[in-house]
Amino acid sequence: MAITTATENSTARIIIDAPDRRNALSPALIRDLTDALEAAAQDEAVRSVILDHTGSTFCSGADLAAVGDTPPEQVTASFIAVLRTIVELPKPVTAVVDGNVRAGGTGLVAACDMVFASPDSSFATTETRIGVAPAMIALTVLPRLTSRAASRYLLTGERFDAETAERHGLVTGVVEDPRQQARDTADNLLRCSPQGLRETKMILNQAVIDGFDTGADALAAKSAELFATPEALEGITAFLQKRPPNWAA
Repeated sequence: MAITTATENSTARIIIDAPDRRNALSPALIRDLTDALEAAAQDEAVRSVILDHTGSTFCSGADLAAVGDTPPEQVTASFIAVLRTIVELPKPVTAVVDGNVRAGGTGLVAACDMVFASPDSSFATTETRIGVAPAMIALTVLPRLTSRAASRYLLTGERFDAETAERHGLVTGVVEDPRQQARDTADNLLRCSPQGLRETKMILNQAVIDGFDTGADALAAKSAELFATPEALEGITAFLQKRPPNWAA
């Protein structure tokens, strides 16, 4: 399995564990991640969740090589569903980033309530570089990033560091040991009532949930449409072949 879980001190630790694939979002990984999150939501002994990873990449985005014959509509629907699961989970979710975050991985990070990143971590929304758009991750990224930062980084696909991510709202804090910080935060959350956490999280995320209600279907359709275009095919093929696409200067 590409997801491993452990519960300690009332905290569920969900680990994206496919380092050989740079923790890319295959259909199987998305399914297993959704199942793990839903199990944590239903477990009364769990008070909060830490979303962690193995290897040097938190998540590299869609596993373009693993999608295969899966219909684009199915892929987009499942990814939007896991983002919404994090946002609506009735318990706080804290992400640990100790490495690279790309494309759809940025959407996962943005869906979390708190994010602690190591100083060497980096981020990029690279969809425009393969001929598509960051349509689905917009649901969680746009409410987090400042508007000028969103325009720059979603359009250019350029990499930005952890301090920039913190300055523009994507990351809660840049710390030397993000895992320890996440554990300390989970311990602090144990001082709060489950009801208080649940209702406060709902208040904090209501605008994001409203965005899912009003925009998710259209953004999913747009993403599926773009992935089926000749330009996206060239971009994805170039990515898999480790060469520049035919439009790159």
